[in-house]
Amino acid sequence: MSVKLGVPSKGRLMEKTFDWFGARGVTLSRTGSDREYAGAVSGADGVDLVLLAAGEIPRELASGRIHLGVTGTDLVREKLVQWDQKVEPLAELGFGHADLIVAVPAAWVDVDTLDDLDAAAAAFRARHGHRLRIATKYHRLVRDYLRDGGVADYRLVDSQGATEGTVANLTAEAIADITSTGETLRANHLKPLSDPPVLRSQATLFRSRRAPLAPEDRAALENLTGLLGL
Repeated sequence: MSVKLGVPSKGRLMEKTFDWFGARGVTLSRTGSDREYAGAVSGADGVDLVLLAAGEIPRELASGRIHLGVTGTDLVREKLVQWDQKVEPLAELGFGHADLIVAVPAAWVDVDTLDDLDAAAAAFRARHGHRLRIATKYHRLVRDYLRDGGVADYRLVDSQGATEGTVANLTAEAIADITSTGETLRANHLKPLSDPPVLRSQATLFRSRRAPLAPEDRAALENLTGLLGL
């Protein structure tokens, strides 16, 4: 057995994760070609690197198939019901920052807050006979946020592609999506509501509460977290 550490398999998240661990004396590396999801760990005994899509890591943590995993806060909270019973956040890594926000067309000059959105949604339904559509990939988080904000007369529609384009494509009237700079929103003539975001997310190291640990694995895990200063 060994401690299994899941990290994003490509892109900036993988590179930044490798850098974060490397700065603490634990070297993560890919082995083989870019098409192979194999990796290695040096500087910490008894730890295996598992390269996964960031969106797969919450599920693997919750199932106990990996012991540690780096992924976005947004993915954990969206994908895992009662997430805090399944995983434990160990460290925010200081990169991958993004806000999950609700955005409306910039032309909606009278809609700036959740209260405004609620009024607009009611007016939309009265005018068109159906509920205002909000496109998102984050149904659980957005539904809870809108309920707590008192917004009614809307329905969430699933967005599989570029969420910001759904308003221009007339498949939604508003969106809820992750943004870091806001440039894509502005390019698509959208503006975020002025209320606090649904969630402020960043790359985080999580520990599974369900992964089994043999005595030697427990020692390897404690050694690794000690090296990482956790």
